[in-house]
Amino acid sequence: MSLPERIWYGTHPLKWALAPLSLLFAAIGALRRMLFRHGLKRVEHLPVPVVVVGNLTAGGTGKTPLTAYLARALAGRGFTPGIISRGYGGQAEGPTPVEPDSDPALTGDEPVLLARAAGVPVFVCRDRAAAGRALLAVHPQVDVLLCDDGLQHYRLGRDVELCVVDGARGFGNGWLLPAGPLREPLSRLAGVDAVVVNGAAARALHPQQFAQQFDMTLRPGRLYRLDDATITCDAADLAGDTLAAVCGIGNPARFFATLEALGLAFGRHAFADHHAYVAGELPPGTLVTTEKDAVKLAAQPEIRGDGARIWVLPVNAMLSPDLGQWLATRLQNGRKAA
Repeated sequence: MSLPERIWYGTHPLKWALAPLSLLFAAIGALRRMLFRHGLKRVEHLPVPVVVVGNLTAGGTGKTPLTAYLARALAGRGFTPGIISRGYGGQAEGPTPVEPDSDPALTGDEPVLLARAAGVPVFVCRDRAAAGRALLAVHPQVDVLLCDDGLQHYRLGRDVELCVVDGARGFGNGWLLPAGPLREPLSRLAGVDAVVVNGAAARALHPQQFAQQFDMTLRPGRLYRLDDATITCDAADLAGDTLAAVCGIGNPARFFATLEALGLAFGRHAFADHHAYVAGELPPGTLVTTEKDAVKLAAQPEIRGDGARIWVLPVNAMLSPDLGQWLATRLQNGRKAA
């Protein structure tokens, strides 16, 4: 567990030293929200409904697989969705389209994964509204936009807000950054349209602040080889190999727990979220990684050439009750105020 995680989800005393910075962070955040709420900073509304998928905590909660699920669910119900994202970790300066084979160094790793998994138009830009305008200009048939990780991006007007919560880790010590994991106070939950709990049930975590709640699980699929996705295997087929689990994601513990649940024994190699891999740092033996990491690994020719020993574990979001149907109905309602 990293030092920030020990502070946020443990009892590390350093949180007390960081508390003044958290108070400053809270004050700045409150001022920023007030400026948008009272029209002193401009909110841009796009000509189609916008669904924001975000979270309150730093680190991974499962927003990207949920966004892919929603895109497929809406497409199956007669909508024509598109996806916009900041493109974190990418170097793109302005609105940039993302294809399944785009370079993650330019667009970010998660948007490339979404382009592959969702099969809908994807654009990235630090200004999400600009990404939305550019996407709609190229794809005028799109009638709803999904914004991956934009809950705190108040410049973008939104019609529906979905907040993803890690059911296992919850909200940690309940403090704001940097002394805690929260980007905004827990009271923010009262303003979202639905809370999606990923993993262990978290109804005991401030249930009075939860709006409509949906439970999500990430179901693993068959592993496929990095150099040839048509070659697949079950986890049991790797049980006799010397395995190393490699990931650079927001919550590596969840990935490791998934592999353990599949009955695998492995060494753990966790890198920083959005880590840019180089060939020399990968451990020997058979590797197992996430689809998000596979996007970056496959973009490196030297690593892709060694892809026969790298297996990728896909996961699909499963929702209960049917979030896709709920959202399709909700989109018929009016604009949501900033």
